[in-house]
Amino acid sequence: MISSISLVVFHLLAAYSTVNPCLCSTLSPAGPVVNCSSLNLMEVPHLPSETTELYLQNNRLTSLSPGLFDRFTGLKRISLSENPFHCDCQIQYLRNWLLKNRAIVLKEPTCSSPSSVAQKAITELSDDYFSFCTVAKCTHGMYNTIIGVMLFGLIVLLLWSLKIARKSTFTLDIDERHSGFEADSLRSLKPKHRRRLHTGLSEVSVDSESLADKEDLDRPLLNMELLPQVLDVLHKKHNIKIKAT
Repeated sequence: MISSISLVVFHLLAAYSTVNPCLCSTLSPAGPVVNCSSLNLMEVPHLPSETTELYLQNNRLTSLSPGLFDRFTGLKRISLSENPFHCDCQIQYLRNWLLKNRAIVLKEPTCSSPSSVAQKAITELSDDYFSFCTVAKCTHGMYNTIIGVMLFGLIVLLLWSLKIARKSTFTLDIDERHSGFEADSLRSLKPKHRRRLHTGLSEVSVDSESLADKEDLDRPLLNMELLPQVLDVLHKKHNIKIKAT
């Protein structure tokens, strides 16, 4: 039974080694040993969860993804030294993991930057050092929440305004003294003297021009026979009512 399990793990490690630059040792009684040291790695490659020993020293790691080591439940030994870790908010996961697993860390990794904590062990970073990370995270989340609520409220307001506009009725009140107006009151407001183009052979007297102006003034601007139809269209098509007061 043990030999069959070992054979399966061996094949898994063989397939893993073909796509991963790290070296996997032969099976040991405790489990597979993975050596990823001195490979100029900028991130940790995918590793078998059965790994019991992991060597990542002397690479170019600046941070680790949160939860990276959580699946290595059988890890017995790890080395992370000689990496240029940048100790900002993204290093908080590694710091907390190292504090919980100090017994299996061969040599504690240190910060390379920023300069205020250079050469300082990552586990020596205090909780106060990461306090601004929590504030920034909360502020960012609150800002997103406020913006989302404002956008939702704006959409609701626009929909409500559209609904009100569709149901609105426009009423034009006409005073009682105007309810019996006649067509004569809607005369054209044209000037008394209009300029006209004359040809060289045509002559028009001043009296005839005055007569034409008088006819234009007497001609109604609106045919009152069409007024009921206009009012009916305004009411049915545009929901506009005209009533006398």
